[in-house]
Amino acid sequence: MIPLAHYLTLSAILFALSVVGIFLNRKNLVILLMAIELMLLAVNINFVAFSHYLGDSAGQVFVFFILTVAAAESAIGLAILVVVFRNRASINVEDLDSLKG
Repeated sequence: MIPLAHYLTLSAILFALSVVGIFLNRKNLVILLMAIELMLLAVNINFVAFSHYLGDSAGQVFVFFILTVAAAESAIGLAILVVVFRNRASINVEDLDSLKG
């Protein structure tokens, strides 16, 4: 049986890596989306770990809702990214400072 502290440590490491990924790499939109997904994964690990530790399945049900929102966010984000790349020929965040209709 793996103790709760191990899950929380793993989750904290993943969350810290995603925050570092967001703050250090503000140029590539794909990496920003991956960092956000990694952050949601860290939160999901916390929900599942506490759900198992407390013997309640509410956390695991909540993870399904988070995964659904994350999948929708990922699909819409990548669709917007493809459209921006077709129009601007770049996915650099600094090139997207002005949005025109």
